[in-house]
Formats: sequence, C-alpha cells, structure tokens
Amino acid sequence: MMDVTLQNFETEVVAASMTTPVLVDFWAPWCGPCKSLGPILEKLEESYEGRFKLVKINSDDEQQLAQAFGIRSIPTCILMMGGKPVDGFMGALPAGQIQQFLDKHLPSADALQAQAVADEAQQHLESGDEHSARAALEQALATDPGNDDARFDLVKLLIGLGELAEAAALLAPAMSRIPVPLRFEAQSQWLNALEFVTNDPRGGWTLDQFDALIGQNKRDFETRFAKSRLLIAVGEWEAAMEELLEIIMRDKKWDDEAPRKTFVALLELMTPQKPKDQDATGKSAGGIELTGKAAVEADPLVAMIASYRRKLSMALN
Repeated sequence: MMDVTLQNFETEVVAASMTTPVLVDFWAPWCGPCKSLGPILEKLEESYEGRFKLVKINSDDEQQLAQAFGIRSIPTCILMMGGKPVDGFMGALPAGQIQQFLDKHLPSADALQAQAVADEAQQHLESGDEHSARAALEQALATDPGNDDARFDLVKLLIGLGELAEAAALLAPAMSRIPVPLRFEAQSQWLNALEFVTNDPRGGWTLDQFDALIGQNKRDFETRFAKSRLLIAVGEWEAAMEELLEIIMRDKKWDDEAPRKTFVALLELMTPQKPKDQDATGKSAGGIELTGKAAVEADPLVAMIASYRRKLSMALN
C-alpha cells in the first residue's frame, strides 16, 4: 500500500496499471468506515501476492483527483487497468465481497505466470533464439490456454519456421470462436496462402506464367487469386494486395469475398502493434502525447497501410 498524490498519480496509478491492476482507495482521516476498510484492503493486497497494487488517496488533500473520479462519498474504491478505470465499489464491504469484486477482474495466478513466460519468449525472439522462444510460448499456453497473445506469437513463429501443420492445429481453437478474432483470421489467411504454395501445382509457377493467363482474360479471378497467394508466400504483400484489388474492383462478391478477406488479413498482419501505454490518438492512457500526427504520417509502413486502406474503401464503394 502506498499514498498517492497528484504529483505521483501518473506514475504510480496510470502507468503502473498498464502492467498490474491498481486498486485506488479514496479515504479521509475523519471517515470511520474508511478506517475499517483500510486494513481489509491491505491484507487482501498481501494475500493476492502481487496480482494487484493498492494505493490510497486522501480525498481531503487531493480534491482535484477526487473530482476527476467523481467521488461523492467515501470510502470509494476504483480499479484501474490499462490506464483506465474499469470498475469500483463504495462503502466498507466485507473481505469476501471485495474478493469477489477482485476475482471478477484480476488475472489468475496461472495467467500471470503464463504471461511472464510469454514475455520471456519475446526476449528470446528479439535475440534470435527461436528454439527457446518456442519452448517458452508452449509453456505459457500449457499453463494458460486462454492466453491469446502467446497463441498468436507461437502460431506466427511456427509459420515462420515452416511448420504449417503444427501452426494450423494451434490456430484451430481460436478459429472455432464466434466471431473469430481478426488477428487469428489474418493468420489463417496467411497459412492458407502458404499451404496453397506447398500443395497446389501452381505454387511452382513463375509470375510470367500467371501473367500470361491473366493477359488473355482480365477476369480470370482464379488465376489472379492464385498469383496473390504465391506473392503472399514469398513476402511480396504489397504486390499481392494490388492483385487482390484488381479482383475486388471487378467483382466484390467473387468466391464469397475471399479477395477482400485476404486483403484485410494482410493489412492486419502488417499493422504494427501499438505500445500498451498508447492509444490510437498517439497519447498515453494518462493523456500525455507520445507522438505527434506528423511523426505517425512520416512512418513509411503506417503511411503505406493507410494508403491501402483507402484503396480498399474506394474499391468497395
């Protein structure tokens, strides 16, 4: 437990909640229920062994913070996760009810352990140690099968290693959800392209062979789509999107919109992940501007992705 003021709020609450949930206890020295609630919260923080962080804010001394959270009575507790308030409760609740409140939001001990292992895997990947990264990600998933980040990263690693059957098996549980998460749908489209090149005779064609057929019939969508999958497999994703656009502009509904779905998947796979403490506006969860608009526009990859999003929009309209 620690005391928080306006001066350290950004660091100890907003920034801290990006990695560990923070329970903010608004209290005052004259408040009787606050005095009974405080020790309960401190014991729970200890028993949860780091699964959440407890901070206390004196609402008399820190009226600006109390007003910002709309505090009308005390004690009031606000749970912060990802830099934002997600839930709260008022009054001196008994320990059992507070536990229920916490358990509704906090990751389990297994999930925390799995995430720590997944983070370790990222370090291995950054250092080029794919074998250790794979072992760590497999351990993370074994500990917490619901860890989507670990599943996504492991599928991506397996695809990169050419182990397509293992990647498909690992992807299957995510693909059975309704709706399918977009990032897993994207991986499925990538996997389909690689499987096409491996199993279809056209996977060994040259680009000139595809172009010869397309030159005879601009609406030979089957050949265009096959060419796009070959381009995806060899990492020429921009060229693949151009071929997919040609199909979409001529027939938006062809093959149950497979070209559009593949195009969207490529955009998803190419889009850089935002830092956890940054939102789409380029600001931190606490409202601090991290990158200006000009800096974002100057990123060639971001600019290229934005360009292809506009092209798709125009093709569909």
